[in-house]
Amino acid sequence: MHRDLLRTALLVTASGMTGWIGWSGHVLLLPTAAAFPGFWSLARTRWQALAVSAAYFLSASRGLPQGVANFYGSEIWPGILLWAIASTAFVALHAMLWADHDGLGRCLRYMILLIATALPPFGITGWAHPITAAGVLFAAWGWCGLVAMAAALGVMTTRHRAFAAIAMIGMWIWSAANWTTPKLPSSWEGVDLHLGASLGRDLSLQRQEELIDIVRGYRPASTIVLPESALGFWTPTVAQLWHITLVGTGITVIAGAAVIDETGYDNVLVKISPEGNEVLYRERMPVPGSMWQPWRGGTGQDGGARAHFFANPVVPVGDVMIAPLICYEMIVVWPILQSVFNRPDAIVAVGNGWWTTGTSIIGIQAASIEAWARLFDLPLVISFNS
Repeated sequence: MHRDLLRTALLVTASGMTGWIGWSGHVLLLPTAAAFPGFWSLARTRWQALAVSAAYFLSASRGLPQGVANFYGSEIWPGILLWAIASTAFVALHAMLWADHDGLGRCLRYMILLIATALPPFGITGWAHPITAAGVLFAAWGWCGLVAMAAALGVMTTRHRAFAAIAMIGMWIWSAANWTTPKLPSSWEGVDLHLGASLGRDLSLQRQEELIDIVRGYRPASTIVLPESALGFWTPTVAQLWHITLVGTGITVIAGAAVIDETGYDNVLVKISPEGNEVLYRERMPVPGSMWQPWRGGTGQDGGARAHFFANPVVPVGDVMIAPLICYEMIVVWPILQSVFNRPDAIVAVGNGWWTTGTSIIGIQAASIEAWARLFDLPLVISFNS
């Protein structure tokens, strides 16, 4: 009895540390998450597997309670409740598919878990996915690197886990010694802003003029990327103001905005240039709960963000085909894989993280998308507001 309690305590502690370190916001620490399948497979009961899985996921997503409290200006308790709810799918799946026998059967079960937590519907809350470490261990390997990472994670659940761990540690050391950050596409610039909660909420002409001044400070013929929600509501008036301002500059702007109608809204990226403007991209996966609220339709309510699950995985900007990602889409697996499957020339990732103060969420988002960019050897443009 005491040995079982000690074993559970050690596995839970180790799994929690794996989630904490791996998802600390530093890209080169992501491979730490690859230890989780090993701890999960060492559980001797389903309840141990549940506890180990919960420790990993909850520690990896530890910034959520504080982020929710910041966003809603509330106490931390609603955030803790959402934190627990968000972990349910991940933890329940890992508990259900755990098996008390070693070998190929457990490995195959973990392969099912890898796929199930990467793709909808369970992949909707499938952040902290260990497969993300492929970008560090197998940089520039592309789809072969993804397969190699999945295989290594599977072996971690068998009695041969030591060999997989040694191989991954060797790849980790090699990668860290030769690490290079993804390059910017030629003539593209990602602008980081520090405007806090006012970005997207201050709809004044003065705010638009401030953003225009920032953009006009860049060299002509550039493509400038502004964060999520930068322009607020996308209206004909805002579109006309920006279009007139950019005439004669040769500058193209990609910026976040919201398109609202009587049934809800789309979180979008718009493209503005001297030639005109258009809605370039509609977010595939808004944040579940705070933005995407599918239950509202069933109760006759409107107003939430729409999810365009498998629409517009890549979009053209001039002669460059980009894979666009907005905020939450950076930390779940399927949006970037869907985009890369369509062979983009670059990744453009934007976020509005003012609500993440006191957490490592922005760092985690940046590390995650940097890893994916390195895996597929793609140029990367990032733009955040904090």
